[in-house]
Amino acid sequence: MSKDLINKILITLGFILLYRVLAYVPVPGVNIDVVKEFFDSNANNALGLVNMFSGNAIERLSIISLGIMPYITASIIMELLAATFPALGKMKKERDGMQKYMQIIRYATIVITIIQAAGVSMGLNSLTGATGASAISIDMDTFVIVSAISMLAGTMMLMWIGEQITQRGIGNGISLIIFAGIVSAIPSAIGGTIDLVNNGQMNFLVVIGILVIVLATVGCIIYVELGERRVPVSYSRKVMMQNQKKRVMNYIPIKVNLSGVIPAIFASAILMFPATILQGSTNPTLLAISDYLSPGSYTFNLLMFLFVVFFAYFYASITFNAKDISENLKKQGGFIPGVRPGESTAGFLNEVAGRLTFWGSMYLGLVSTVPLLLVQAMGVPFYFGGVAVLIVVQVAIDTMRKIEAQQYMNKYETLSAVGL
Repeated sequence: MSKDLINKILITLGFILLYRVLAYVPVPGVNIDVVKEFFDSNANNALGLVNMFSGNAIERLSIISLGIMPYITASIIMELLAATFPALGKMKKERDGMQKYMQIIRYATIVITIIQAAGVSMGLNSLTGATGASAISIDMDTFVIVSAISMLAGTMMLMWIGEQITQRGIGNGISLIIFAGIVSAIPSAIGGTIDLVNNGQMNFLVVIGILVIVLATVGCIIYVELGERRVPVSYSRKVMMQNQKKRVMNYIPIKVNLSGVIPAIFASAILMFPATILQGSTNPTLLAISDYLSPGSYTFNLLMFLFVVFFAYFYASITFNAKDISENLKKQGGFIPGVRPGESTAGFLNEVAGRLTFWGSMYLGLVSTVPLLLVQAMGVPFYFGGVAVLIVVQVAIDTMRKIEAQQYMNKYETLSAVGL
């Protein structure tokens, strides 16, 4: 392993450690014990799901309680606007325009963070513990201002950490932050399960069933994520002669899951927002809607499946551009056997990608819902869903691929420097 790769891995681990340290820095003026007591009693609903994605930062009401979700929400809005308005989509494709595009996302993140932080602060005003202690220990108006500033600083810090990991470390920074938050909750979940078994509240056979579901889910994710359709490509004799000393790829790899983990993250962010807001309401109608949107309900899982399928198609249409691929093939003198270059090639690739996206979206939708329903049916008293496993496995695979690519790059640079 090269020194450059080791440095990138250490930088990534250092920033993840900084993220975990920030999760233990509470917002000034809050009674942490009251907040933790509230989240312990809501571990298996939408609040438990939100708490899991934040790495248990919300139950401590840390400065990064909102996590990276405001940034993801802003990104969803911008992606939808870019797909709707051609001018914004064109700006996103240009190099200078991409900087402006990202700047708009940052400004939108600030607005969303302030709104959510103010909403959380006001909701805590009515929260009391079992002993009657209030969740807020200072003046309400002062607390709203202090918490909004603290949470905004925390979210901006997470955005910066994510960008630094992407630029200077290994892997996608935002995905690794979510990955670290989910993984950090695994030790406490294992410890809680052991306590439940020792106390007789959970049968050992249920634990075995959970392990079987986890292993089956992980195996399914790995199998599908590594699956791809290789569309054969032929090149003219002239091109092959010109590239005798270079490797010319003779196929186009199209993944079964073109959209990756993004649809699951987007769908979770959309469903968690209203469920979290409604959870603090005292209105019976709003509480009934909140129950319908809790992660264990059939309504939640149906909406999750539909949203995941929608975002799978939406994001696949953005990431896979058949027209650009066909034009590049034509310029390089390549063609798909039996298909004419140009528009016919683009149509063929779109057809192949559409079929793969259908099965990929079905796979994502089922993985995001079925494991949770099975675990809930077994009577497990804490949140466990396929979305968490999906994110962890996909981010791990993506990071391993980037480490492997970095190793190959270092080998090629060494060979070019010393010769054969």
